[in-house]
Amino acid sequence: MFDEKVLQMLLEGIRDTLYMTFFSAFFGYVLGLPFGIALYVTKKDGLKPNKVIYGIGDFICNIIRSVPFLILLIVLIPFTRLVVGKSYGSTATIVPLVICAAPYIARVVESALNEVDAGVIEMARSMGASIWQIIFKVLLVEARVSLFTGATITTGILLGYSAMSGTVGGGGLGDIAVRYGYYRWQTDIMVVTVALLIVIFQIIQNAGTRIASRLDHRKR
Repeated sequence: MFDEKVLQMLLEGIRDTLYMTFFSAFFGYVLGLPFGIALYVTKKDGLKPNKVIYGIGDFICNIIRSVPFLILLIVLIPFTRLVVGKSYGSTATIVPLVICAAPYIARVVESALNEVDAGVIEMARSMGASIWQIIFKVLLVEARVSLFTGATITTGILLGYSAMSGTVGGGGLGDIAVRYGYYRWQTDIMVVTVALLIVIFQIIQNAGTRIASRLDHRKR
């Protein structure tokens, strides 16, 4: 049976996990959304093609995405310590999570914008719309369902990465699972933390799917 201390620890683990997941998703989109738009705009057949800018952005995306998160987490320890003053805990984990998420989000955004009907874009151009107007009033509006679906998937991935960070003292449910389930062989706590992660993931996934469905005007 779990005593009050263990229950309090699990509640704090849930809080820290949600804190890491949603804050890293937010800041990941602060960086990744404009990054993805830039990739779309500067691609070969984009609104304003630029081979150099696209090549640099494409290279950065591919390099960061090719590094496993756990290795990236360790490599970024000096940078994390520089940014937040320490390399462990839930706040520190947000730094590598954001750096890991931003290139992935950029690709999701680029892919979502690629799905927008070229005819709609040409119509906006023929009406004299500027690049910024096309981006904000056409592309982002038309791609909103794909963008929100991508955001849901990204948040779920970040949830898993936040748990993975527990191997190096990242905090949250992953840290509890490692400390108690692995090092102390307390299988009951391990099972509960895994179950909680599954529940949180399902809530995020179901909520995101419902909201995306409501945003899809094609189903109305």
